[in-house]
Amino acid sequence: MSTYYIASCVFTWHYPELSQMIQQYMTAHGIQVVRCCVPKYKLPHFTGLMPNLYKEQWQALPDSGDFQPGDTVYSLCHNCSAILEESKPGVIVTSLWEYIAADGSFPLPELTGRTMILQDCWRAFDRMGEQDAVRTLLQRMGVSITELPDNREQTNFCGVSVLRPAPPRNLKLAPQRFSRNANAQDKFRPYTPDEQKQAMSDYCQRFQGNEVVSYCHYCMEGLLLGGARAVHLAELLFQHREAFRM
Repeated sequence: MSTYYIASCVFTWHYPELSQMIQQYMTAHGIQVVRCCVPKYKLPHFTGLMPNLYKEQWQALPDSGDFQPGDTVYSLCHNCSAILEESKPGVIVTSLWEYIAADGSFPLPELTGRTMILQDCWRAFDRMGEQDAVRTLLQRMGVSITELPDNREQTNFCGVSVLRPAPPRNLKLAPQRFSRNANAQDKFRPYTPDEQKQAMSDYCQRFQGNEVVSYCHYCMEGLLLGGARAVHLAELLFQHREAFRM
């Protein structure tokens, strides 16, 4: 049985320094780090998006893993989680947040006094273990959580990623998640960039300028586009604020 951590091409593009910190943490725990859930997926494209100082290190990582039944895969990318669950029966897929929540030696920062609105992710609407772990970690850091009315399984938010066509790879390898689920029927329709920005601006008015925490890089893209004071959960856990790269 093997254990893997998927660094995520998209997350690493947006947060290369933070991604390296997470990779180092998982490697120190004896977990094999790979780039993606799918072998050879857009390798030149994503390598080209990485900072020059990181390109060589990124290329040195295995592009994917030989995932077999009984293997455990940790991920912070909900696309990768869905693809593995639907295309690799018998592989145990768990979120990074659940792994960290179970690590009693993880050096959690002290954030007592901060209140944050928690933005759940549509791509993880049915992942109760992940949702619980996120809340556990925030509470252990001393964060006072403000829940949205449409939280957990009721959320329909995943930034502008649901306001553009879904990648063909996702529809092919995870059709249940991205096309067959009833709550996917109104998503992945094409919006213009201006329409996307307006939709995110309208959505983010609900926060009234208060700080928002998210555990999804696609959600972060939309929150920041809409003008929210948003922070990624990984930035809090690893005590490293990083500008979201586009």
